[in-house]
Amino acid sequence: MIEEYEFGRIVVKGRHYTSDIIVHPDGVEEGWWREKGHRVSVKDLDKILQLNPEVVVFGRGANSRVMIEREARRYLESKGIEVYEDDSYSAIKIFESFIRSGRKAVLAIHLTC
Repeated sequence: MIEEYEFGRIVVKGRHYTSDIIVHPDGVEEGWWREKGHRVSVKDLDKILQLNPEVVVFGRGANSRVMIEREARRYLESKGIEVYEDDSYSAIKIFESFIRSGRKAVLAIHLTC
């Protein structure tokens, strides 16, 4: 599904993206922006929740600069959704392992810092 990732660029199913995206088994949601830039809050979860995931994996950027606010994590977990976060390189591997095992996973990935 994810063919390539490097700082600032990702290739998913042959298509190149240069801004933050949400990847899911059925495709890609473009333009994943956060209200507070490098922080993920509850308000930033709408697109993710619309996909009804079992698991959400956050790619925090190549240098893990994006922070997942405690309230956002708790909100997802209160809905029975597992939450994982790591640098974007590792998050892709985590996400793909969930997809291979048949889980309904979503990857919300920051492509740069």
